[in-house]
Amino acid sequence: MSFTSPIETRPLYGHRVLVPRGGPWGDSVASALRAKGASAVIAPMVNFAPTDDAPALEAALKSLSAGEFDWVTLTSATTVDVLSAHQAVIPASTKVACVGETTATALAAAGYKADLAPSEENTAHGLLEEWTAATGGVIPLRVLTLRSQIAVPVLTEGLIRIGHDVHSVVAYRSVGVDVSEGVINDVRQGKFSAILVTSGSVAEQISLQIGEIPEKTFTAATGPRTAKDARSFGLRIDAIADEINIESMVDLLVDHALKTKP
Repeated sequence: MSFTSPIETRPLYGHRVLVPRGGPWGDSVASALRAKGASAVIAPMVNFAPTDDAPALEAALKSLSAGEFDWVTLTSATTVDVLSAHQAVIPASTKVACVGETTATALAAAGYKADLAPSEENTAHGLLEEWTAATGGVIPLRVLTLRSQIAVPVLTEGLIRIGHDVHSVVAYRSVGVDVSEGVINDVRQGKFSAILVTSGSVAEQISLQIGEIPEKTFTAATGPRTAKDARSFGLRIDAIADEINIESMVDLLVDHALKTKP
């Protein structure tokens, strides 16, 4: 008796995708890609290092868990990684505002919920523009802003100008992570079908560590801000996800695969 292998029908079968971000988001997107048949390689290019003022962060997260803030703001997916690492609790009484094209999906992947994200300009300025309408004009609110050590405190200063009681804490320091020579060589030789560009900092590391991406490798960005940052680092962007979620990123790759299928 002879057996024949079933015909593989998953749309991303045979495609190798580089996911240059770890943590809950990286794991979730890799799982979604594999479900579509892709071979997903997670190779984090950006990580976070502890803040220089760990006691201040720990005290702030303790107050957050105790429900002492009306809102908490997150300006990057790395901030979500910090929350996960500290097993921080965000009570139902505290609402979450986020900025950044991977932050909302990272929140969901880590088991948190975003109550407010800019609908137009996905930046701190965009969040400030929509803040008053989203909060019903209530002033003052007690707000915890978590940010990176190098971030310009645009959101913190804007909320203070509006009249809110803002407690700003540095949550982490961003550091580049060297990926293996094997991954770098595979990218340069066109052995990846696609690369996901998930943030400006990731784009910077791709540019620094890998350089020019082969034309046949599809580069997909999580949103217009990420695409703009990537291009400023000289990185080619072929397409931008329609929505800020994992499904949209995967759909973008599936659509490209179907359009270019021999």
